[in-house]
Amino acid sequence: MIKVQNLVKHYGEVQAVKDISFSVKDGEILGFLGPNGAGKTTTLKIITSYLSPTSGNVFVDDLNVIDHSMEIRRMIGYLPELNPLYREMIVYEFLEFVARTRQLPKNRFRTRLHDVIELCGLKGVIHKRIQELSKGYCQRVGLAQAIMHDPKILILDEPTTGLDPNQIAEIRALIKDLGRNKTLVISSHILQEIQATADRVMIINEGLIVADGTIEELMSGFHGATRLYLELQNATEENLSRIITLDPSITINEIKIRNGSLSTVLEYPNALDPRAAIFHYAVENHWIVLEMSRHKTSLEEVFRNLTVEGGEKNAK
Repeated sequence: MIKVQNLVKHYGEVQAVKDISFSVKDGEILGFLGPNGAGKTTTLKIITSYLSPTSGNVFVDDLNVIDHSMEIRRMIGYLPELNPLYREMIVYEFLEFVARTRQLPKNRFRTRLHDVIELCGLKGVIHKRIQELSKGYCQRVGLAQAIMHDPKILILDEPTTGLDPNQIAEIRALIKDLGRNKTLVISSHILQEIQATADRVMIINEGLIVADGTIEELMSGFHGATRLYLELQNATEENLSRIITLDPSITINEIKIRNGSLSTVLEYPNALDPRAAIFHYAVENHWIVLEMSRHKTSLEEVFRNLTVEGGEKNAK
């Protein structure tokens, strides 16, 4: 549905996007992650034809943004980070205005208006002025204008910025609902947002793509390690060291003895799960297991390592 080829964008001497390529499949929800200034918004503006690339191209349903920008705009619904609403207008008037700019016939507008109001939960505010609405409802109106023409593709740039936790949950549920029959690209620097909605995650840093895959692939492929915290009674360092006989890929770190109990952190590949074997080994050695808790690499750890602690050289 979307194919980005060798995309480059300069703002004067600043290179905001540095020769990136990726694609988005039909019906996929892509989470576009990156710190502020990474190049997310610039990339989205080029996909939506609001900006021209310095070099490279973007194809949307086999049309390119250089030669077919107007046709591409008709296929895309776009909610920018700064929600562009005419706040003095009544919600109904604003959506009618959007429909006219999208050249929707009147009978089509009436049908779409009913569907959009239901989908975006605007029934109670349709006759209110936008300036009277809460931030959460303004975001709903922004989403409503983006889908008024029933586009194949939705591009959402930081759709939950500035919302409180309840509003975030509402907009997140709405986005997931919209994603059932559309291709979605959601830009955010809020990791929980992407984790809750996306099928696939792409991380961009300093204009370069530094990771691309499902959340599970990123977390399992990055350093590939799971840490297991153990707190035991009756265990000794000597007996504990023999635990690696269960699997040579297990390593033992941070052994501490305090108040008659021994604590340690085991590390092993994500593909391995030795917890049952470790428990039986403890029983055989008459250890009392006070705690056994597993910690896998989180999306936050992946993000921080790729965007703060060394960039793309850490990616696999």
